[in-house]
Amino acid sequence: MLQKKKTEVYALGQNISMSAHKARRVIDQIRGRSYLTTLFLLKFMPYRACSRIFKLVWSAAANARQLMGSKNENLFISQAEVNEGTSLKRFKLRARGCSYPIKRPTCHITIVIKDRSLNNSEKKVKVFLDADNFLVDADDFVQKDFLNWLKNPITKPKNKYLTMEYHDMYNNGVAWDKK
Repeated sequence: MLQKKKTEVYALGQNISMSAHKARRVIDQIRGRSYLTTLFLLKFMPYRACSRIFKLVWSAAANARQLMGSKNENLFISQAEVNEGTSLKRFKLRARGCSYPIKRPTCHITIVIKDRSLNNSEKKVKVFLDADNFLVDADDFVQKDFLNWLKNPITKPKNKYLTMEYHDMYNNGVAWDKK
């Protein structure tokens, strides 16, 4: 019997404690993008949902490497959806013996990753010049720099401004940044 080779894998996060609306604004940004570009976006977006979605995308890619034997360069997010989960209902005590209901929403996030190399469709390639004026695929360029950064992240950016000493008779010589 012939078996079809899987072309997609998924990761499912259930009962994640955030509203579906807040998770959707992040999911809409990553849907259809390559795996490495998605990791790059999620690392620098300022939303709280990014860390949870980052873990799910990372897990889906690990599933793809394990089950399909695919490489990171060939993976892309084919589907990403957020569904509402159950709401945790709590009561907060208020003044004069009253109580106030609190709903804590949850959501279910599904990330589906496909492998481009297993599909028969043509791949559109973005090509540009890198620092050495060589033609490079956009995903390869992101992969070189970003995977190195994931291993050794730079936590403090280099200071672009000069630090100068300023002395006068009213001040004790405190360093200040010239902007």
